[in-house]
Amino acid sequence: MGIAEVIPGVSGGTIAFLTGIYERLLNCIKSFSPKLISIFKKDGLKGVWQAIDGNFLIFLFVGMGLGVVTGVLGVTYLLENYPVPLWAFFFGLIIASAIYIGRQIPKWRAVEIIGLIVGTAIAYTITILPVGQGSDSLVFIFFCGAIAISALILPGISGSFILLLMGMYQVIIPTVKTALKTFESEALLVLVVFGAGCILGLATFSRVLSWTFKKFRNPTFAVLTGFMIGSLNKIWPWRHNVKGLDEDGNMVTDPTLMDKVIESVNVSPMSYNGDNYLVLAIVAAVVGFGIVFAFEFFTKNDNKETEAVEH
Repeated sequence: MGIAEVIPGVSGGTIAFLTGIYERLLNCIKSFSPKLISIFKKDGLKGVWQAIDGNFLIFLFVGMGLGVVTGVLGVTYLLENYPVPLWAFFFGLIIASAIYIGRQIPKWRAVEIIGLIVGTAIAYTITILPVGQGSDSLVFIFFCGAIAISALILPGISGSFILLLMGMYQVIIPTVKTALKTFESEALLVLVVFGAGCILGLATFSRVLSWTFKKFRNPTFAVLTGFMIGSLNKIWPWRHNVKGLDEDGNMVTDPTLMDKVIESVNVSPMSYNGDNYLVLAIVAAVVGFGIVFAFEFFTKNDNKETEAVEH
């Protein structure tokens, strides 16, 4: 999940779903509520730790931290020097993930098909929406935090890409850098407001998703499958970058100056400017595709062994 968050257009929620921890993660987030006060009074810190699934969260956050470091050092290098094979890998990964999630639905009825179409349409529309102008209004920044973090836990939708669409990436990222370097009060205020929005969005949206899983499990799976299918437009390996942001957050059209891509145009491998890495891209896509089902195979074997030991 940490590596995924370094990649623009790839959602950490997709990785959480693929690895089978998605619902557990939602339940952990949902557990942070005023109820913890009464649990602490009754059972102390041990009770609170169990209520929030503390061991799971610790391993998750440590893993994400290592993933972010790995992503910054390794994946960012690949993204800059070998973008086509890297995107092809994720393209294969997302296709297989969509199939994997779709297979969780035992029977496809009209409501699941409609959910699939709606999810696909929403995700695809998000990938082609024009970029907003952004705002330095604290109220807008608060709601941007809530919306971006909600997208973060949705498979197929990237939180950082949502910030780009709202025109807030060039506002938030430089502000975060300023706050960390200079501790300027105005920058810290923006950071606190954005963080508060993230907390509210995470607490609210995790409950909504958890509720939909309980009440409408199969339609929810169908919509999430659609999110992944619709997001494929954003991670097509061969595309020409036409608009982006430089390191200072300024809008540029020169691909060599882009630190963050905002707008790109998908092209065929034969129309791609530069080396299209066609063979390597196909291999990378197959590897990405195969990883999903290899993981599913080993997970099933682990579950069988666990059940055998319990019996």
